[in-house]
Amino acid sequence: MGSLNLPSILTPDIGLLFWMFAAFLVVFIVLARFGFPAIVNMVESRKMYIDESLQKAHEANEKLANIQKEAESILREAREKQAQILKEAAETRDNIVATAKDKAREEGVRLINDAKLEIENEKQAAISDIRNQVAILSVEVAEKVLREKLADEKAQMNLIDRMLDDVSFSGSVN
Repeated sequence: MGSLNLPSILTPDIGLLFWMFAAFLVVFIVLARFGFPAIVNMVESRKMYIDESLQKAHEANEKLANIQKEAESILREAREKQAQILKEAAETRDNIVATAKDKAREEGVRLINDAKLEIENEKQAAISDIRNQVAILSVEVAEKVLREKLADEKAQMNLIDRMLDDVSFSGSVN
């Protein structure tokens, strides 16, 4: 079997190869001169845009983290202020209650003292009134007793002698 005869499409001629190579070289030079730089510039600008977007996303994440930290800090401060306000309100309430209790105690003591003073005054007035009434009653009883006892003149003279003796005896002792 001799040489294989392959179709011409599989075995091109040298002239065809030359022209194909020349056309490829012209297309390559035109692309290298005008197309590749445009493509590289577009790829570079796209890369820069993506890098900037990533940088902006990173900055946005940092800002978000800072905002979250600030929010937590603000919430913590608000809770601390709330606790402080509640503590001050409780202290104020306790002070008001203590002051009210003290005033009530003082008022109670004052009312009791006023009542004791009034009772003592009433007691002294009653005692004084009773003494006056007892004195008046005693004088009346004594007067009636003396009238009955001293109905005769001899009894009157005996009583006068005894009284003079008592007066003279007590006068000489002093």
